[in-house]
Amino acid sequence: MNAFNRLLTSAAIGLAVSVTSLTAYAETPANMLVIAHRIDDVTTVDPAESFEFAGSDISRNVYGRLVNLDPNDLAAGYKPDLAESWDVSEDGKTITFTMREGVTFHSGNPVRAEDAAFSLQRAVILNKTPAFILTQFGFTPENVAETIKADGNKLIITTDQKYATSFVLNCLTATIGGIVDKEVVMANEVDGDMGNTWLKTNSAGSGPYKLDSWKPNESVTLSSNPGYYAGAPAMERVIVRHVLESASQRLLLERGDIDIARNLNPEDVAGASQADGVKIADELKGRLMYLALNQKHPELSKPEVRQAFKYLVDYEGMKNSFLSGQYTIHQNFLPATYLGASEENPFSFNIEKAKELLAAAGVEGLEVEIGVREAQERIEIGQSFQNAAAQAGIKVNITVGTAKQILARYRARELDVYLGAWGPDYPDPQTNAGTFAYNPDNSDEANATGLLAWRNSWDTGGLTEKVAAAVTEGDRDKRVRMYLDIQAEFRETSPFVVMFQQIEQSALRDNVTDWSTGQAVTSAAYWQVTK
Repeated sequence: MNAFNRLLTSAAIGLAVSVTSLTAYAETPANMLVIAHRIDDVTTVDPAESFEFAGSDISRNVYGRLVNLDPNDLAAGYKPDLAESWDVSEDGKTITFTMREGVTFHSGNPVRAEDAAFSLQRAVILNKTPAFILTQFGFTPENVAETIKADGNKLIITTDQKYATSFVLNCLTATIGGIVDKEVVMANEVDGDMGNTWLKTNSAGSGPYKLDSWKPNESVTLSSNPGYYAGAPAMERVIVRHVLESASQRLLLERGDIDIARNLNPEDVAGASQADGVKIADELKGRLMYLALNQKHPELSKPEVRQAFKYLVDYEGMKNSFLSGQYTIHQNFLPATYLGASEENPFSFNIEKAKELLAAAGVEGLEVEIGVREAQERIEIGQSFQNAAAQAGIKVNITVGTAKQILARYRARELDVYLGAWGPDYPDPQTNAGTFAYNPDNSDEANATGLLAWRNSWDTGGLTEKVAAAVTEGDRDKRVRMYLDIQAEFRETSPFVVMFQQIEQSALRDNVTDWSTGQAVTSAAYWQVTK
């Protein structure tokens, strides 16, 4: 946004606020939570398929999991949820879960071990984007009937080799670990899809909320589950409104039309913090902002060009201007606070260094397309990079689209360069190591869309094997050193330009308490919120 447009926007906000200040603030109902958020990335709410940020928020509140994360005690890690306890076999390969008694789905059906087995089997059989979270343990459509099975009130899963138990359980806290009501889902099966078409827009969970409606690019409405085993939530209804513009979110918040604004830019955070009845909450998230270079491109696949792009990012300039307070510089695939996270950030904005690298690669007159989701800070990052690249003789054409449009092309390996964000799926280092630096089959036929290395046609140059070794290492200190070494090599050789880690600033009405976006380890939770 240029200075003139910023001036107009600020003036409009000022006028609106001065007008509304003459009247009493609106107020949402005491038993309702209204949130403004960008939710245009939601493409499905089926837990076996959902893989985007806003979709994960929905799933976290609708579906129970075998083990889960407590929004009031995230530091504790996973805790019992639908499984009240578990035992591990002597060889470390089999985990037997004992299901919690007396829990029911929203339909009134009891939550059984059979439902848990069906849910995990279904996710493997459907093989949608997030399936790799489960298939990395050796589960296949052909063997899940034996490797994931129910026995009375016990769920028994057997992995292909011994893994750290914490790694397996952390994976089960992911969205794909959501347990669905088998009876309801299969009653809505169409042409052998195991209920996938129906679950794209409906829910069959046991969590604190049930899905009332999802209107794409408009709203999500949830209503409380009065029979939730841990107690009915105080907020009987949650409405998430899709509001794209920061200025619009701020105005709605200051008027009292919403309780929480989740996408304010730094300028609007500063302004809202001065408004009556508003407070700001900061949480370091696991979300990383990065550029990815398609290795099918003959020029972008050259090592010197990959390095050059890492010197064409004005890290400090962006952090201190339009990203101020909302992102911190981070150049590694493991977010800060994760086991094995690195604090090394070796790249800085250096046009001359980039030119030297491009010359060494014999690249001249390079022109590339960057795909960017229609979100203000991403567009501004793209424009900053576009300006820097031009100084090094690279013409960057920015294509802006909805999240669905851009992600579809990215997953199809069609974009030259993708500018976007990635968040961990579960609180273990494998969550990012296993997608940024792991790609066992780089062929188009593999269609491993959940692996970012695959999306960018990068064979990882040996890091795949190192990642596979790190995930089976039982010694914690050794595992940390392995991830530090992997990231050091990744920084120098990969086609990823990891730039920033997010600090989410939520602006809330000051009567909202116990709000959590999930910090760096999970998604937003609503059931603990009070007003």
